[in-house]
Amino acid sequence: VSLGECTRVWIPDPDEVWRSAELTKDYKEGDKSLQLRLEDETILEYPIDVQRNQLPFLRNPDILVGENDLTALSYLHEPAVLHNLKVRFLESNHIYTYCGIVLVAINPYEQLPIYGQDVIYAYSGQNMGDMDPHIFAVAEEAYKQMARDEKNQSIIVSGESGAGKTVSAKYAMRYFATVGGSASETNIEEKVLASSPIMEAIGNAKTTRNDNSSRFGKYIQIGFDKRYHIIGANMRTYLLEKSRVVFQADDERNYHIFYQLCAAAGLPEFKELALTSAEDFFYTSQGGDTSIEGVDDAEDFEKTRQAFTLLGVRESHQISIFKIIASILHLGSVEIQAERDGDSCSISPQDEHLSNFCRLLGVEHSQMEHWLCHRKLVTTSETYVKTMSLQQVINARNALAKHIYAQLFSWIVEHINKALHTSLKQHSFIGVLDIYGFETFEVNSFEQFCINYANEKLQQQFNSHVFKLEQEEYMKEQIPWTLIDFYDNQPCIDLIEAKLGILDLLDEECKVPKGTDQNWAQKLYDRHSSSQHFQKPRMSNTAFIIVHFADKVEYLSDGFLEKNRDTVYEEQINILKASKFPLVADLFHDDKDPVPATTSGKGSSSKISIRSARPPMKASNKEHKKTVGHQFRTSLHLLMETLNATTPHYVRCIKPNDEKLPFHFDPKRAVQQLRACGVLETIRISAAGYPSRWAYHDFFNRYRVLVKKRELANTDKKAICRSVLENLIKDPDKFQFGRTKIFFRAGQVAYLEKLRADKFRTATIMIQKTVRGWLQKVKYRRLKGATLTLQRYCRGHLARRLAEHLRRTRAAVVLQKHYRMQRARQAYQRVRRAAIVIQAFTRAMFVRRTYRQVLMEHKATTIQKHVRGWMARRHFQRLRDAAIVIQCAFRMLKARRELKALRIEARSAEHLKRLNVGMENKVVQLQRKIDEQNKEFKTLSEQLSVTTSTYTMEVERLKKELAHYQQSLGEDPSLSLQEEVESLRTELQRAHSERKILEDAHSREKDELRKRVTDLEQENALLKDEKEQLNNQILCQSKDEFAQNSVKENLLMKKELEEERSRYQNLVKEYSQLEQRYDNLRDEMTIIKQTPGHRRNPSNQSSLESDSNYPSISTSDIGDTEDALQQVEEIGLEKAAMDMTVFLKLQKRVRELEQERKKLQVQLEKREQQDSKKVQGEGPRAGSNGSGPWAVFQRQELESENKKLKNDLNELRKAVADQAMQNNSSHGSPDSYSLLLNQLKLAHEELEVRKEEVLILRTQIVSADQRRLAGRNAEPNINARSSWPNSEKHVDQEDAIEAYHGVCQTNSKTEDWGYLNEDGELGLAYQGLKQVARLLEAQLQAQSLEHEEEVERLKSQLEALKEEMDKQQQTFCQTLLLSPEAQVEFGIQQEISRLTNENLDLKELVEKLEKNERKLKKQLKIYMKKAQDLEAAQALAQSERKRHELNRQVTVQRKEKDFQGMLEYHKEDEALLIRNLVTDLKPQMLSGAVPCLPAYILYMCIRHADYTNDDLKVHSLLTSTINGIKKVLKKHNDDFEMTSFWLSNTCRLLHCLKQYSGDEGFMTQNTAKQNEHCLKNFDLTEYRQVLSDLSIQIYQQLIKIAEGMLQPMIVSAMLENESIQGLSGVKPTGYRKRSSSMADGDNSYCLEAIIRQMNAFHTVMCDQGLDPEIVLQVFKQLFYMINAVTLNNLLLRKDVCSWSTGMQLRYNISQLEEWLRGRNLHQSGAVQTMEPLIQAAQLLQLKKKTQEDAEAICSLCTSLSTQQIVKILNLYTPLNEFEERVTVAFIRTIQAQLQERNDPQQLLLDAKHMFPVVFPFNPSSLTMDSIHIPACLNLEFLNEV
Repeated sequence: VSLGECTRVWIPDPDEVWRSAELTKDYKEGDKSLQLRLEDETILEYPIDVQRNQLPFLRNPDILVGENDLTALSYLHEPAVLHNLKVRFLESNHIYTYCGIVLVAINPYEQLPIYGQDVIYAYSGQNMGDMDPHIFAVAEEAYKQMARDEKNQSIIVSGESGAGKTVSAKYAMRYFATVGGSASETNIEEKVLASSPIMEAIGNAKTTRNDNSSRFGKYIQIGFDKRYHIIGANMRTYLLEKSRVVFQADDERNYHIFYQLCAAAGLPEFKELALTSAEDFFYTSQGGDTSIEGVDDAEDFEKTRQAFTLLGVRESHQISIFKIIASILHLGSVEIQAERDGDSCSISPQDEHLSNFCRLLGVEHSQMEHWLCHRKLVTTSETYVKTMSLQQVINARNALAKHIYAQLFSWIVEHINKALHTSLKQHSFIGVLDIYGFETFEVNSFEQFCINYANEKLQQQFNSHVFKLEQEEYMKEQIPWTLIDFYDNQPCIDLIEAKLGILDLLDEECKVPKGTDQNWAQKLYDRHSSSQHFQKPRMSNTAFIIVHFADKVEYLSDGFLEKNRDTVYEEQINILKASKFPLVADLFHDDKDPVPATTSGKGSSSKISIRSARPPMKASNKEHKKTVGHQFRTSLHLLMETLNATTPHYVRCIKPNDEKLPFHFDPKRAVQQLRACGVLETIRISAAGYPSRWAYHDFFNRYRVLVKKRELANTDKKAICRSVLENLIKDPDKFQFGRTKIFFRAGQVAYLEKLRADKFRTATIMIQKTVRGWLQKVKYRRLKGATLTLQRYCRGHLARRLAEHLRRTRAAVVLQKHYRMQRARQAYQRVRRAAIVIQAFTRAMFVRRTYRQVLMEHKATTIQKHVRGWMARRHFQRLRDAAIVIQCAFRMLKARRELKALRIEARSAEHLKRLNVGMENKVVQLQRKIDEQNKEFKTLSEQLSVTTSTYTMEVERLKKELAHYQQSLGEDPSLSLQEEVESLRTELQRAHSERKILEDAHSREKDELRKRVTDLEQENALLKDEKEQLNNQILCQSKDEFAQNSVKENLLMKKELEEERSRYQNLVKEYSQLEQRYDNLRDEMTIIKQTPGHRRNPSNQSSLESDSNYPSISTSDIGDTEDALQQVEEIGLEKAAMDMTVFLKLQKRVRELEQERKKLQVQLEKREQQDSKKVQGEGPRAGSNGSGPWAVFQRQELESENKKLKNDLNELRKAVADQAMQNNSSHGSPDSYSLLLNQLKLAHEELEVRKEEVLILRTQIVSADQRRLAGRNAEPNINARSSWPNSEKHVDQEDAIEAYHGVCQTNSKTEDWGYLNEDGELGLAYQGLKQVARLLEAQLQAQSLEHEEEVERLKSQLEALKEEMDKQQQTFCQTLLLSPEAQVEFGIQQEISRLTNENLDLKELVEKLEKNERKLKKQLKIYMKKAQDLEAAQALAQSERKRHELNRQVTVQRKEKDFQGMLEYHKEDEALLIRNLVTDLKPQMLSGAVPCLPAYILYMCIRHADYTNDDLKVHSLLTSTINGIKKVLKKHNDDFEMTSFWLSNTCRLLHCLKQYSGDEGFMTQNTAKQNEHCLKNFDLTEYRQVLSDLSIQIYQQLIKIAEGMLQPMIVSAMLENESIQGLSGVKPTGYRKRSSSMADGDNSYCLEAIIRQMNAFHTVMCDQGLDPEIVLQVFKQLFYMINAVTLNNLLLRKDVCSWSTGMQLRYNISQLEEWLRGRNLHQSGAVQTMEPLIQAAQLLQLKKKTQEDAEAICSLCTSLSTQQIVKILNLYTPLNEFEERVTVAFIRTIQAQLQERNDPQQLLLDAKHMFPVVFPFNPSSLTMDSIHIPACLNLEFLNEV
């Protein structure tokens, strides 16, 4: 063996277990050491054992690192497995990895988003090798094999405590509950999941290794029926750790239920438990901290109670369970006091905990107190009661507590099984075994011995199963089978369970009366010292060592016997049996029947041997002799029998570190567990044979670069593979050719990969050489041309520079000459000028000195004069300026204050409002003042008119008296009368003058007020203009803000509308699902109940029938609320959501209804009060009637008559006064005034006469009655009317009034009353008077009620105004607190709301009027039609009569009329119509007809029923149609063409009902002919809603069918098929093969298949006339589904996350986009739904190294969430060695840059999400009369009208 330089190997390491190194020198056989370079560049000389020639393990190529399946590694050994797991766990954060048939699960100690419903649906139906490793993949494989092979399955989950066994088992059960949900309403899957919180509460506890460690083993069998729905479950438990109840180590806890109960002790229902904090009880405080970080015990307790309730445990049983648990806590806290002698103990009778224990369990306090400290010894002759020492009492108490808890645990498990039990026949089951893994501690006792014994059995079963699978694989592939040697642990198992093994010796020692642990250990040494699996420690005589398959374990024998016996004193048990609580007594009664085999696993915790004081005499007590070890061995054998009868699936949970750190990997701990759980054994068995296996197709695709060109001409790929391998690998034993696969020995794939890489490297070097040579040639040519150009330019530049130098030299000489001459001339001139200047300055100096002296003297005098004057002026100015400054400062201060106040006031909108309010208030006050003065003037005028009329009447009376006096006395008192008349005239004139003065003053004041009002109105108008200007300015300033806000509001409202529509359609979908479920159940019931008899027709129970039970034809009046709802339906959801007027109208309607309710309540109370008053007043009234009926009758009649006449009189007086006032104002003649007075007087006189007549008539009637009664000596109580012959007849009200008037007219005659009563006229008169009195009384009561209602209405209005005023005051106060700008805006909003309300009122009034108009028009049409029908019927009857009169037959010719677009059918033909047109109709029958023909025919039938005003016919036809459509869709629930056909017809029928409804909103595009086809009588709005819901259901079914047809193609076509040939390569795969990797597999699809399928969908929908908008929505939904399924698979598959897959994806997406454009569907938004997939494809192709790359990825991938981006980067896998993996640092950079995103936590897209569908109104251009019915429909019974 030789190793070349740069070969990478693994060497042992004490810290990291294995380290990678690289050879720096070639190794040759015989060398004693290897020269190695470690990864940190350290040089190491590694020695080799020459005798064994054991070289270090070789390292796999980097391309194989991170594989999903460990068996895909070329070199299979421990370091390769450990390194692969470490890379996947730390770098890619993948916690699951396959190892052949085993799923290795590493606990991440962190919540990962990979267990949601979306992930379950993604794995459902997938093959195990198609997706990344997952617990769901194992569960799906078990579920699929159960259904395919019809064989029971088992999932065995094992591992250390804290490795995640319970969580893995829980997720597996959740998968089965989701995928195999129960078909019935029992929701058994929820109960299965609900058992987990209960079992965790009573069976899990915190340990040093795990916060939620399962302290028992369980095997859950989930039962399935023939359709593979869950129907029930059963649970077995193993070896509950009862010692934890009484003892916990440091930093550990007791079972969770104790702490949960203490946390909920404060609840009222738990007061009787007498619990406090968990720290107060001995059994819960031994471990120290009683809480777990991040765990809320109270919340978990609530979940436990809910789970109990869901499983059917009654509340009383729950309380009893909690009482028993609380009693255990109290028992542990009982204080036991040792006596002085040390051999006895006592318990205080006042011990509170013991009292609570006895009270909670219902046992006697004294007995329990006694038997806790004593025990009974029974001999053959006597019975002794013996005291116990303190330690014995504590042990007995602890044993009792453990026994109580174990019995309660068994009872709960039994009741859970009862709740999960089913009466249906179980077809198959899947078992989930959650059992403890191999355990070794510093001190190992009986529990660890049993656990490791169980793991030995499971490991044996695992080894044999793996060996069997390997053998089956070789035999299936027809490979020569060579026996593989694998580790057999049968000797170790025999050591434990064989005859005279460890368990047998233990049971034998337990039977010995004085058996001890030391004696048992000595027997083990003597018996098994020669066994290779048993060892004795050197330094101990009480311990022993067993060599298990995983490791050596040393067990301490102390306590083995006691734990195996599990002793409880019988006296204590008998006390508990006598409990007054049934549940407690039932727990401790012996079972009558032996435990059945299916539940015998529970026996480990339920059947406890009880040490009896008396020797057992009966055979029935044999059950109690069984030890714990014997029970456990029996249950373990039953478990192994069950597992051997099933197909096992293995999940091995690994604990990566002991510190529970997230994503931290400890290699030492990992290797220890890998050795213990059998993963490395699987690797060893695989490596012993042919571990690497390739399908011929995959091998050819991967290694065809090694094939020679001439060999590629062969079309047989198997032959090519054979020739290649024979040429490349010379040793034929290194590979074998199977039937479908090639088998390789370990390392051969790595050798082929090396050859492939060398081939690529050679090709790469050749390409690089050629390209580099070409690049150098190009570079040389470019350099040569550049050099020549540079030389040319340099030489020219040098020549030009020389010429320039010569020219500059000559110029310099000339310049020097002229410069020197100029400089000499300037020096001379400068000296000359200096001399002249000096002379001039000297002369001037002397002259100025003399002049300055004279000037100084003159100036001094002038200065003195001015200074003195200036000082005087300055003093005066200072005084004046100071005064001015003070004045200015004071005025400025006042002005500033005033200006500040004015600015604040002017800046606020309240100022303007106050001005307006003030002006408006003034106007209102003035208006009120005018009204008051008008009223006062009117009152005075009325008083004046009344006074005038009084005076006039007085004058007339005096005139009459004067005339009377003149006649009687014959004298002439004209003087006195004339004086009196004159005085009256003067008084009248004075009154006229006063009135005139008042009128003048009134008119004058009125003019002034009008003028003032006019001024105020003008001022108000000016202020309003100012306000409008300010408002316009404010609006202009905030215009942009309003625009932005309105855009945002529009977007929000659109989003809310979409969400609402989506929710509504989801409800419709759920409704249809429930309906389908109901139909299925009904069918099942029909099948089950095959007995004859009367049954209800199930079709009447369909949901559609309930839908169609709406008030179908709304011909009655509909209120405003109904109008609003109808308006919402008519204008569409989108507009309705944006229309606030409808919302406000509904609000207003609600307020009005509330006010009406209050009014009705008040009226009801008044009526009740009136009734009570009437009831109270009936007694006295009856008495008065009896005493004096005539007086009461007379008083009531007169009062009613008097009231009526008084009202008439007042009305006449008022009319006369008004007339008089008008006459006076118009200065007319007083004739009409006097005429009216005369009429009034005459009426008054007539009234008096009538009153007298009535009184006379009544008295005569009464007196006649009394005389007749006295004459006949009749009974005094007989009614007066009985003597009249006609008085008992029923008299009509009008007849009575006429009789009354007749009596009044004949009252002046002198005939006797007997004559009058001849025909009962007096009786009629009396009845008439009574009727008149009742009418008057009714009118009076009605008027009084109206008055009261008016008063109440006014009061309510007053209260409403008060409330409004309070609101206004509150608003005003709030407004004052706002800023000026906010006040202005608030004022504007108030004004807008007021105008909106007014507008709404007006709009409502208009709508009511329009509605009434429509209703009247409709009624008019109905009456006209009825009149026409009546006329036609009369004419028909006349013609019938005439025809009968004719002697000979006459044939009547019918005139041909035009078809009116209506179809008539008889009621009995309705079922035939539905059958021919709906139920039995095939879409192919109407291939050449008008699209949606059935919808048009149905509408024409509906129109005829509307024309004949037959509402029952319309109701029946529509209901039958909808039921028929539902029946067809249920029958063809997988037929796309049929579903599309009825979707188009349902939508068309809905459009027809809208188009011809008569609503103007739907008739805008109608022609005049189409308007004639509108419905006349019925409003089918509610049926439109039903049809809309039906359309939604059909659309959802259509999408479901299309998705079901497309989904199998998507993954293969989008991700796996090579649309660009030769682009992708295939990586080595392990045991789990991809299902689609076969070349000619049935499930291999290409992109063309998807496009063909979508073409078929598009053609069908277009041919059937489906609306284009709906077609767009269908393809948008389908493209979303393609995007979701593809992206989800990409996120769950490591093998497709590569650069080549990204290239394939982009090509496929471009093809789909091209198809959309070709079908004119690009406006559907389908491309936008594909955006996440497009970005994922780009992400796979982008460079992933630098910071700039990270920024580019973050800016590009906006549609992908952070989790999805990181997941794709983690999954990215290079297919060749030339590609590089994505580094962890780069992924961390991406995560840091994406921290600010608020992405959802969901990793996968919801593939089942459905966009809400919208059915826009699409009117038809066809008229009903132009539609032809083909004969193939068999509708001859339809008659055209």
